[in-house]
Amino acid sequence: MYIPKPADLDGITVPDPLGALTEKLAENVHEVWAFGRVSEGWQYGERKDSEKKTTPLLVPYSELPENEKEYDRRTAMDTIKLIMKLGYSINGAETPK
Repeated sequence: MYIPKPADLDGITVPDPLGALTEKLAENVHEVWAFGRVSEGWQYGERKDSEKKTTPLLVPYSELPENEKEYDRRTAMDTIKLIMKLGYSINGAETPK
């Protein structure tokens, strides 16, 4: 039986300047997911229907319900935390031009 074991990221603090990066990563997480769904033949629909391949989440990130955005934000934040835990750094934590 598979038991998920995500990295322990407790105690990892993401510096404030990376807050904007977190939101950009979250948006891209959604875009990657949506691209995959569309590539598999999924379309927008009022309700999720696996047989018809419809989902109400095939909308721009800005139009997602807040709970869905939060899921993507957690994924993004945990990605940044894991990068930091593994000893990597993200240079240029300034607002991009």
